[in-house]
Amino acid sequence: MRKAFMGVRLRRLREERGLTQAALADALQLSTTYVSQLEKNQRPLTVPVLLKINGVFGIDVQLFSEDEEARLIADLRDALSDAHIGETIAVAELRELVANMPGIGRAFVALHRHCREAIERADTMAARLGDDWSVATPAAFEEVRDFFYARHNHVAELDQAAEHLFEAAGLSIGNLGAGLTEHLARRHSVRVLLDITGEDRSGTQRLYDPVGKALHLSPHLRPGQLAFQMATQLAFLELGDVLDRLSREGSFSSDEARALARIGLANYFAGALILPYGLFLKAAEALRYDIERLGRQFGVGYETVCHRLSTLQRPEARGVPFFFVRVDRAGNISKRQSATDFHFSRVGGTCPLWNVYEAFAQPGRILTQLAQMPDGRTYLWIARTVSRGHGGYGTPEKMFSIGLGCDLRHAGRLVYSKGLDLADPATATPIGAGCKICDRPACPQRAFPPTGRLPAIDERRSRFTPYAAA
Repeated sequence: MRKAFMGVRLRRLREERGLTQAALADALQLSTTYVSQLEKNQRPLTVPVLLKINGVFGIDVQLFSEDEEARLIADLRDALSDAHIGETIAVAELRELVANMPGIGRAFVALHRHCREAIERADTMAARLGDDWSVATPAAFEEVRDFFYARHNHVAELDQAAEHLFEAAGLSIGNLGAGLTEHLARRHSVRVLLDITGEDRSGTQRLYDPVGKALHLSPHLRPGQLAFQMATQLAFLELGDVLDRLSREGSFSSDEARALARIGLANYFAGALILPYGLFLKAAEALRYDIERLGRQFGVGYETVCHRLSTLQRPEARGVPFFFVRVDRAGNISKRQSATDFHFSRVGGTCPLWNVYEAFAQPGRILTQLAQMPDGRTYLWIARTVSRGHGGYGTPEKMFSIGLGCDLRHAGRLVYSKGLDLADPATATPIGAGCKICDRPACPQRAFPPTGRLPAIDERRSRFTPYAAA
């Protein structure tokens, strides 16, 4: 850990709790002079002091972490890449802002997000003038993604509730479907019926009838999917108040976003119930995060395992902090969850050199990639396609590429690092956060000119690299 001078953050923490410097010093068993020097950035925040802050105030040390800084810097670079701003901000300036005034940085990112949403909504309204506007807007989905992103994709209350229910209901891995069916009947008098077909209900997987006390499920679902749908319904039946409280804490701007957040939280609980935190983390560590072996052991699919791996961030028992992403062939990101600082731009697409796109050319095969971002951070990425359908011949099928990545310093804990030279930086593929904000000067795959840099326009010269900057 490098020296961390974060006096403004410490002073903000003190002021939020209405403490004087002397009171904070007494609580942390430090001298008032020492606290004063910390707040003036004359001394760095050391690990022992961070642990004292965590013990006294219950503050997650992520508040003072380098990864948290990197996340906010990436968000600010994304926001400031907007061509309408007309100003080029150096990364050094962003680091200074994030280190000393992170609250202002977060506020700017939030303002930019709301501005972007308003513009998108206005553009959509102009294109669809006269159409029905009762559906949830894209902005609502983005708000929910940001909600989980801010929590590092970890919801402690739901993990704990899931583990408690797993024990109380006497559930066991390998027989979850029968156990959940029995629990629904015994606790809620709900019957589970496998009577939904794709032809009958337009591909519906789960339909709950509160009057008839029946949970209708599609017989086309695999055992792990059936258990997930039953667990999702249990979240609504037993944890409605918790889902409401958590969705209220999200400060969402619309009823649609709050409703989507409740569904997302219920799905989180379902994943935590069929893959209980302690059992799953122990197995993941023992198997060196082998996704396919974990799927066989717990009876769930590849995507479910990847999603759950990205949530294992309980402070006293952390797994590898992963970034989880799901993309389609067109590059649309339909799922994006992160326990790390990894960031991809929301403007100008993602990086075509990223192996999640190569996976479509080799369906079903796991691909590995060491990828280095422009700031020098290197990640190990695992990518594989998944596909599913709900009908027979001729019916549409969905195909996605699932990406799971972690910082290079954790790569040795993964079975996928086997055969890779983790010590040689030259083996890493140089990728970026998106062409519009990527400042790599000689990328042959660049699709847009970099924002904030003048193009090199020369009629006498033709370059191999597109959109060269002056």
